[in-house]
Amino acid sequence: MNIKKEKPLVGIVMGSTSDLAIMSESAKILDDFQIPFEINALSAHRTPHETLNYAEKAYERGIRVIIAGAGGAAHLPGVIAALTPLPVIGVPIKASISLDGWDSILSILQMPPGIPVATVGLDAARNAGILAVQILGSGNSEIFEKMKIFKKNLAEKIVEANKQLSSLKFEYKIN
Repeated sequence: MNIKKEKPLVGIVMGSTSDLAIMSESAKILDDFQIPFEINALSAHRTPHETLNYAEKAYERGIRVIIAGAGGAAHLPGVIAALTPLPVIGVPIKASISLDGWDSILSILQMPPGIPVATVGLDAARNAGILAVQILGSGNSEIFEKMKIFKKNLAEKIVEANKQLSSLKFEYKIN
């Protein structure tokens, strides 16, 4: 199956454009994997009607996974998850108003039964992008093969790092 750029497969949403520096890491991964995506600013609190419309119409527009980043109270991922049957990946963001990021983490992580949000680490939009690719790859062999290569390259980096570490000289180093 060839991936066409006609419709986005992933929706990246954030509470405001101040989150773009973090959320652009998801976009970079999707670009690397040649996955069509869209980016929007939505707010569960300031634009609830637009958020509702986005979530309810995402599937018919081609979206298959939504990555939602938010800081502070961080309700955006949960609200979107409540409004769509699509998988939602939440990215807690350490915002200027946050309690060292913990409010964002707990707001996204502690969802009620029946409304799951796959939550990545604080500011971990890169991992959210990778998870979105893995979800898409479970039903697309082309994407799946690209992910296998990506994972292999990660492993090779560690093997190479160990080769470099083996050349370090210390008096009591024994490996």
